[in-house]
Amino acid sequence: MRRVEIIANIASGSVGADAPAVAERILAEHGVAGTVHTPGGDLSACLRKVIDSDPDAVFIIAGDGTARAAAEMSGPDGPPIAPLPGGTMNMLPRAFYGDRAWPEAMEACLTQGTPRMVSGGEISGRLFFVAAILGSPALWADAREAARAGKLRLTALRARRAFRQAFSGRLRFTLDGRPKQKTEALTLMCPLVSSAMDEDELALEAAAVDPSNAIEIFRLGVSALTGSWRDDPSVSMGRCRLGKVWAAGRIPAILDGEPMRLEPEVQIRFRPKAFRAVALPA
Repeated sequence: MRRVEIIANIASGSVGADAPAVAERILAEHGVAGTVHTPGGDLSACLRKVIDSDPDAVFIIAGDGTARAAAEMSGPDGPPIAPLPGGTMNMLPRAFYGDRAWPEAMEACLTQGTPRMVSGGEISGRLFFVAAILGSPALWADAREAARAGKLRLTALRARRAFRQAFSGRLRFTLDGRPKQKTEALTLMCPLVSSAMDEDELALEAAAVDPSNAIEIFRLGVSALTGSWRDDPSVSMGRCRLGKVWAAGRIPAILDGEPMRLEPEVQIRFRPKAFRAVALPA
């Protein structure tokens, strides 16, 4: 790599105010040219400017939302993206770099990194590369974020809201033309991280999640956040390349660790070529 552009969000979970200086030092030590950008209010404009400058790679030191946005914007034809861990969950960084801290992951990318095409999923135009959770268990993400921030009262309020909304709006879905079904939640896992699929498999791992009471919703909410949801007895597995999900109101969701609300009806699609990542040797 001759030129690497870096976006460092110093306000993000585990980045730190000294991140720009540390990143510049690492670039200099490896003889790589580049600029460290610290975006203000307009993150999208900063990402667009950096990606359009066509560097050899773009390194992202930020949270899950920024990593996902950068990968989505660069796509399969843009510069490779290195999503370095700078947030709380770090779902995409962990998939590529394990538990390395961002300075260690950055050095590994500069010395060993190679471009690699990555598949992913798409939900009504929004891409994800690790996992998506649709339905009421996604509401536990809001409580989790409040707990991480030490806001106990807000955590309790959001947890009560998650309980209150359980079973208030079940999802309906159909996958790959199969019969319509109802469920409390639908989870989609990409080949990048699925332990039940080969990495080059051309489909998403889909799980209909249908607990029978609020206690099971709580258990599932916890397991979804800790990554052990596959072991939950209310989960049934399958594969998906195309699908549709709909509900009576807006659908709570988590895409690669980022909470959001989706439209009442969404389309699901597997993307075999979603973006190029800076990957390390296996």
